Amino acid sequence: MRKIQRLAFPVVTAYLWVMMVLFGAIVLETYMIYPNVFSDPPASLELAMDFMSVRAPNDFFPPLGFLSWVLGAGALVLCWPVKAARWWILFSLAMIVCEGVASMLYFWPRNEIMFVEGPGVHSAEYLEHVAREFETWHWRSRLGFNALAAVSAFVGFLRFYRHRLVSQDAPDQKM
Repeated sequence: MRKIQRLAFPVVTAYLWVMMVLFGAIVLETYMIYPNVFSDPPASLELAMDFMSVRAPNDFFPPLGFLSWVLGAGALVLCWPVKAARWWILFSLAMIVCEGVASMLYFWPRNEIMFVEGPGVHSAEYLEHVAREFETWHWRSRLGFNALAAVSAFVGFLRFYRHRLVSQDAPDQKM
């Protein structure tokens, strides 16, 4: 039990770190990248494709998103005995899983339309429609899910850390 207690802190900390990085990245993408990408579709989509020819968001978000799921599951299992943190970590994990599922089901197909198929397959009007739809739902879902996941991970970490400090003062207490 002692080893699990020692392992829980670095896993919960790593989960919090990944959630903060993801949230910061989605905010950066929302306020700095997307205004340029979606300023004048389809011309801006082509320019974005040229700019992101070496590295793009799809190189960053899927692996880090998957890592958030793995660390979130680990954090949840390891801090389950800590009732004060349990529900916050669970909610955070649920929100980041919802964000990932929304991305896979809704945003990835639109990325395919805009950046893979592009003007060779679709009309300028359709690409503009898809770009506006993407931007609108990005604000309504991805940004919201990420914000909720990050805030909940932070609160869960604080609750877990507080419990850890209190438990060190009273070594006979259970987790």
